Amino acid sequence: MAETDKQPVDRIETAIHGTPKLHPDEQRKYLGTFRERVEVAVTVAQIKQADYVDALTQAFAAHPDNQLFINGNLEQDLIGPYIKAASHANIKFTIKTDDIYRTADDNYALVFTAATAINQDDIDIAYRYPAQGTSTDEDDNKPAGLLDKFKKLL
Repeated sequence: MAETDKQPVDRIETAIHGTPKLHPDEQRKYLGTFRERVEVAVTVAQIKQADYVDALTQAFAAHPDNQLFINGNLEQDLIGPYIKAASHANIKFTIKTDDIYRTADDNYALVFTAATAINQDDIDIAYRYPAQGTSTDEDDNKPAGLLDKFKKLL
């Protein structure tokens, strides 16, 4: 009898406060989705330092039914190329502009996610697509050729 007595109270509380969210901190971190659904993600620090459009385009081609969540609190010049790439690949995307989505370097700028759990071990784009966006130390230490020296003079 105690269980049936509590049901009307639960319905009233739900009507007043809304349905409680499951793992709200996790959903805030991953731009409104769960970690288990994330295919690949880009932090704010990564999007400021390198261009991952080509890497995400590869992910778009591999998973055309997934969706891209974009932190809309970032500057347009940072997220614009990714919006264009998602549109070009016919990938659904959502721009999240709520105040709960922060723009510190350790927050996420882009989250490419599936509709169901996929449990990807490593979602870091730099790990999943290492050749994209960044140069290697070998390239930085390579001696400059005649053409490189000429370009510096201009």
